[in-house]
Amino acid sequence: MLKAGIVGLPNVGKSTLFNAITKSAALAANYPFATIDPNVGVVTLKDKRLDVLATMYKSGKIVPTTVEFTDIAGLVKGASKGEGLGNQFLSHIREVDTICQVVRLFKDENIIHVEGSVDPLRDIDIIQLELNIADYDTVMKRIPKIEKKAKSGGNSDEKAEYEVLVKIKTALEENTPIRLMDLSLEERSAIKSYNFLSSKAMVYIANVSETEIMTLDTNPIYQKLIEKGEHEDADVVAISAQIEAELAQLTDEDRALFMEELGLEESGLDQLVRTTYHRLGLETYFTAGPMEARAWTFKKGMTAPQCAGIIHTDFERGFIKAETVAYDDLVKYGSYMGAKEAGRVRQEGKDYLVKDGDVMLFKFNV
Repeated sequence: MLKAGIVGLPNVGKSTLFNAITKSAALAANYPFATIDPNVGVVTLKDKRLDVLATMYKSGKIVPTTVEFTDIAGLVKGASKGEGLGNQFLSHIREVDTICQVVRLFKDENIIHVEGSVDPLRDIDIIQLELNIADYDTVMKRIPKIEKKAKSGGNSDEKAEYEVLVKIKTALEENTPIRLMDLSLEERSAIKSYNFLSSKAMVYIANVSETEIMTLDTNPIYQKLIEKGEHEDADVVAISAQIEAELAQLTDEDRALFMEELGLEESGLDQLVRTTYHRLGLETYFTAGPMEARAWTFKKGMTAPQCAGIIHTDFERGFIKAETVAYDDLVKYGSYMGAKEAGRVRQEGKDYLVKDGDVMLFKFNV
């Protein structure tokens, strides 16, 4: 399972948001370092297609796909040098696949801001600088160890590694995160083992007040955040953590009524989970039958045998073919048999690249 880490400066609403995500009891307190050990919550990705398939196949059970969120304690300026509990927190960030950074847009005199004022763009720059510095330290420790061998032309792998590290060093000195660098697949492969912090995909979570959630179009600070996201290839999701905390306590029926009163078509959390899922480059294929309808997460670009291996390694090892039909075709023709009669059920081989929404039945022999 791929993981997303929730980070942010202290008192931006990070743990309140995490409580809502998991309906857990992570400590949300009005002081820095309220959360010391990372908390983990597994959240289901709501997908109406799965409900439709379960009805169509009269499935006894529905198994949705999930995203794992880790609540990482608040960072402070100087974290890369060990300020606060910085080194420990940075190591927790290293373990996630994407970073969801909560930035505070709401104003509340009763909740102190560690930097003294509400300025989300400044907060983003503080955290980005800490990630960049941590990566820079890693690069500067490694370069001297391989420089001599790389320049002598001995080991081609070390030469490739050295050249990309030098390129990264220059970028980080200009405060450019690795994720914004134009690196080839070969260069990215050479540094994959480092798990650099600034190379991770980024989602900015704008935590706004209950009253601001409906006026984002006219909120100049939020619009600047949108611009920053577009410039940095980062998604921006607006959430009122306070509203989400209230929604998390309600039944499905009451939640729907409350959202209707607020004029919200989708909860901020559902939007966050979906955005994070796609930011990770993930897509969904389905299996369905009388026993269960299940959603399976795969990385875009995976082949049919690789996707079969997600279910069980034997499926990939003994892969023969995949009987495949697109979800939209199933709905259009009303049933599997209807889609088959219309010639929409395909037999796909080992080179087939699975598409989002494929409903699959794998044939294998071991």
